[in-house]
Amino acid sequence: MVAQTRTPRGTWIDAGLEALATGGPDAVRVDLLAKALEVTRGGFYHHFESRGVFLDALLEEWERRSTDEVLDRVEAEGGDAREKVRKAGLLTFSKELLPVDLAVRDWARRDKSAARRLRRVDNRRMEYLRALIGTFSDDAGDVEARAMLAFSLAIANHFIAADHPGLGRRQVLERATGRLLAD
Repeated sequence: MVAQTRTPRGTWIDAGLEALATGGPDAVRVDLLAKALEVTRGGFYHHFESRGVFLDALLEEWERRSTDEVLDRVEAEGGDAREKVRKAGLLTFSKELLPVDLAVRDWARRDKSAARRLRRVDNRRMEYLRALIGTFSDDAGDVEARAMLAFSLAIANHFIAADHPGLGRRQVLERATGRLLAD
């Protein structure tokens, strides 16, 4: 008799996050995930009692990856406050995390649970930015404005399709970030 192996919970989560990133919450369907993983749906229900529980688990995992893991890595790599702000932005909106972040933002427009989770994540990100910026600016209003601008730049950059005559996108972003973090 051969023992059956179940698809690990993390595999379902990864597949769910990928589906969320590419098609939003409507694309996160058990039958589609099982087909993509080439497994039966039974393994899903071993880990998650319902699709709703699974969607909550996806939000939880997105939150963990985009806050705890990012902040732990930024702190472990060290550097001054300005360098940490730069690293946090690059990691938070990396090619792996950005598609999920954008999908959650869109989802949050229509779903209160996703909106609450997004607010918690954004508040945590802003708290971190305030703490870092507060090490080189002692004006509370300035700290708040710089944190808001830095966070807005990191998110909005992905929605702006404008050309930058004579400069590449990366150069413009580096200059903008430099201005935000200057003394």
